[in-house]
Amino acid sequence: MKIAIINGPNLNLLGKREPDVYGRLTFDSFFEDLVKKYSDIEFKYFQSNVEGALINEIQECGFSYDGIIFNPAGYSHTSVAIGDAVAAISAPVVEVHISNIFAREDFRKHSYVSAKCAGVISGLGLKGYELAIIYLLNFVNKS
Repeated sequence: MKIAIINGPNLNLLGKREPDVYGRLTFDSFFEDLVKKYSDIEFKYFQSNVEGALINEIQECGFSYDGIIFNPAGYSHTSVAIGDAVAAISAPVVEVHISNIFAREDFRKHSYVSAKCAGVISGLGLKGYELAIIYLLNFVNKS
């Protein structure tokens, strides 16, 4: 099984950025642990602060990976183009947010991406990525 994890803007700052909201663990450290724990999965990790680069990565992985775990971060609430990219691919996408976007500012309660995804996990910290892996393992194996 091949799973791509794609992270959007500012997630390169995990471990430094608002640790009371996002924690102190870097995503690179967390990713290393995931790779070890799920050694039978081929993972690809990509992060960008640039909307077009995220769209390119979604399109590149969207037809060759079994699933995508995507945290569009702030672009969730602003990018119709990213939502369109998710709708255009065949791989199932699980949208993940580390913080509970529904407990934050009102503008964060709307996502242009969510309706195009197989599911959304919000507010469970980095554990949300692992739960998305478990979902994709079950979803792909039942297809």
